[in-house]
Amino acid sequence: MNPQRALLATPTAASAFCTTYTAAITPIAIPTAYAAGCQSLPSRVSSACACVNTAAPTPGAYARITPPSGALIVDGSKPYSPGVFPKLQAAILALSFTTTTNQSIFIYPGTYNEQVYIPVLKSSLVIQGWTTDARSYKENGATITFGLAAGSLNVSNNDLSGTIRSWNPNTKIYNLNIKNSFGVGKQAIALSAQADKQGYYGCQLLGYQDTVLTNRGNHLFAKTLITGAVDFIFGQYSTAWFEQVDIRVTGTGWVTANGRLDDANPSWYVINNSTVAGIDSSIADGSSALGRPWRAWSRTVFQNTFLTKVIQPLGYTVWNAPPADPQTQHVFYAEYNNTGPGSVGAGAGPRSNFTQQLDAPIAPETVLGPTWQSEWYVDASYL
Repeated sequence: MNPQRALLATPTAASAFCTTYTAAITPIAIPTAYAAGCQSLPSRVSSACACVNTAAPTPGAYARITPPSGALIVDGSKPYSPGVFPKLQAAILALSFTTTTNQSIFIYPGTYNEQVYIPVLKSSLVIQGWTTDARSYKENGATITFGLAAGSLNVSNNDLSGTIRSWNPNTKIYNLNIKNSFGVGKQAIALSAQADKQGYYGCQLLGYQDTVLTNRGNHLFAKTLITGAVDFIFGQYSTAWFEQVDIRVTGTGWVTANGRLDDANPSWYVINNSTVAGIDSSIADGSSALGRPWRAWSRTVFQNTFLTKVIQPLGYTVWNAPPADPQTQHVFYAEYNNTGPGSVGAGAGPRSNFTQQLDAPIAPETVLGPTWQSEWYVDASYL
């Protein structure tokens, strides 16, 4: 094991850390819960971040701070050793493209500036980011970030702008922050999910416009943070379920833009048991809508979800303002049992006349299929 990494697995005195590892290797964000315990350490620390052990020498049962047996390792610190890679893309290229046995990658804390393409494998794949509490996104230590936008040089479509382009069926990603840093002005994808049976658990998906492209196959997002402003959950063919997701608005726009093309298209988006709010107090009331129809058969439901006043009274809105085509002729835009000051139950409205309040919730079976609970990509511990 990398000697610096050994510090992650054992209690280490702050004084010993400061004496041995004062040289900076990679600046990282210290998890919030340990900020106080790290104050005596250098402002720049190695990506080993041994100060975590100073504050919490006995990691809990939900910590994921060491690689599972057989995992390839991503580690931005040095020296490198066999099976350890400086970037996630390098680890992915080292995977077997012939085995049918599940493969895994573990990512140590650090900020990794790279674009990542996960190609089709013959096996399932698990990517686990370092965290002291896998039940949440709040203590994630690893971030993959890139700043590419669609329409830039050699970027001919949305997928090609993705910070992580996930094309392998049967993929689960845990406790990883995925960010597109491009900012305002163009479509700039953080996560492009392009294959069936993918699950994202305890992740942070961060962007501004078109943050999450959930485009093809069954996708499950749970206990995850999604940030953005313009159409930041979108796609055309996927059936996607969002469970206990924190949706945070960073500017004026729309949360969803489902692009279901016609009545035969299977696409659904259901946001369940989640929260929708501004990223901070600078985001004005009414800044966002629940969604708008990228195509005329758009289908989205928010249910059992807490809505703040960041959601405008209309709820969902048209794609184009009159006299242009509003694309609302065949939409299925609905809500059920939402709460909070931005909900109908709290008096918000009136909602747009092409939307509805349901008498019963949409079931996961409707979206993910009748056998969804037994699927490998579904981690029931997050539901």
